[in-house]
Amino acid sequence: MKKIFILITFILLIIPLISAINIDIEKQDSNPILIKGLDTPAIFNLKITNWGSAGNLEFYNLLGFMMSPNVIYINQGETKNIVLRIFPIGDLKTEGLYKFKYTIRADDKSEINDYLTVKITKLEDAFEIGANEFDSETSSLEVYLQNKLNFDFNKINAEFSSPFFEFTETFSLIPNERKNFDIQLNKEDFKKLMAGFYTLKAKITAEDKKANIEGTLKFVEKNLVTTSEDNYGFLITTKSIEKINEGNVLIKSETILKKNIISRLFTTFNIKPNIVERHGLIIYYTWIKDIRPGESLKIVAKTNWLFPFLAIVFITLIVILTKKYSLTNLSLRKKVSFVRAKGGEFALKISIIVNARKYIEKVNIMDKLPPLVKIHERFRGEQPKRINEKQKRIEWEFEKLEPGEHRILSYIIYSKIGVLGKIALPTATAIYEKDGKVHEEQSNRTFFISEQGKRKIED
Repeated sequence: MKKIFILITFILLIIPLISAINIDIEKQDSNPILIKGLDTPAIFNLKITNWGSAGNLEFYNLLGFMMSPNVIYINQGETKNIVLRIFPIGDLKTEGLYKFKYTIRADDKSEINDYLTVKITKLEDAFEIGANEFDSETSSLEVYLQNKLNFDFNKINAEFSSPFFEFTETFSLIPNERKNFDIQLNKEDFKKLMAGFYTLKAKITAEDKKANIEGTLKFVEKNLVTTSEDNYGFLITTKSIEKINEGNVLIKSETILKKNIISRLFTTFNIKPNIVERHGLIIYYTWIKDIRPGESLKIVAKTNWLFPFLAIVFITLIVILTKKYSLTNLSLRKKVSFVRAKGGEFALKISIIVNARKYIEKVNIMDKLPPLVKIHERFRGEQPKRINEKQKRIEWEFEKLEPGEHRILSYIIYSKIGVLGKIALPTATAIYEKDGKVHEEQSNRTFFISEQGKRKIED
């Protein structure tokens, strides 16, 4: 009886051991990815070998993850490759490597526990962006987006932006793939930017989940200054010097312009020079200024030769007239003035000023009268030699005139008829001899304007 009890107990103990789950699990990949906010599962490739009885194997966990497939059938001694997908339920709170515990249960309710390691990350940590170095002369640039994960992005929309360019692309990225984009640069967009490091931004959209990532652009130094000069004008000459900073660094510009001591007197500048130095007969003007990228410095110097030209012409005329005047032996100047007559007649006083510059002989001075007037019989000063009423002429004669001798010849004309309008008086004429040669000189012309209520005299 005792032996039978021992045999039954042995059988009851050994049967569960024979029928308990007995499998081997081999993991084909390491650290699958779960991206927070995306509905894409973490995928594990498992190789399962069943050493126990044929039947179903059930996969489940107590951590709030969905698993697919839930159940598989496997024969005794069979090896199956299983693609196990893990779906998170709700938002994932953790990041980094996460050790995932799950359970496999056989038909007889026997179980084994196993662990899978998954990497949980944010969408913005999945990418890297950047670009090649470039300068102000670069016309195209290569920008890249790198998938840093072992994760397949079927569709991505990326909006790239920086101080130098903006563009949008839609594409896919397989695990660890790098996508390059060739961008055409417009120099006008960044001609005023300094060399240095700038931020490259990208707004990534995947499965309606958005993320912002940033990278760095290196805008390397380029020292490039173009200088242009222009000269034009004749009497007003203009010299223009323009410097344009087409590089991307601050340029310290020094511009030197020189003028002689004459031209400097007639030169003006649009910008006041910083330094003015004189070396002998040359004046040096210096402009010093920092020019930022995309900016220019334009210096305009105008030399107005019209002023000295007019001055030279004026002086020349004076010299010519002075010389001509000095060569004249005799000068005559005629004047007219209004006088009031006792009888109310219209009357004018005519004066002829005679100046002898050199010794002259046999001097005859003749003046003509305008029409409709008569000569008053009374004379002051020099008496005329002849008066011809018919020919309207009056004459004076002098045997000689010494150098510097001055005579004033005057007479009065009148008319009983009132005169309105402008009266032109004839010029006086002098005929004389100098060194045995006969010469002739004439006076200026004079005018008298008579109007009702006023009278005006013009010489």
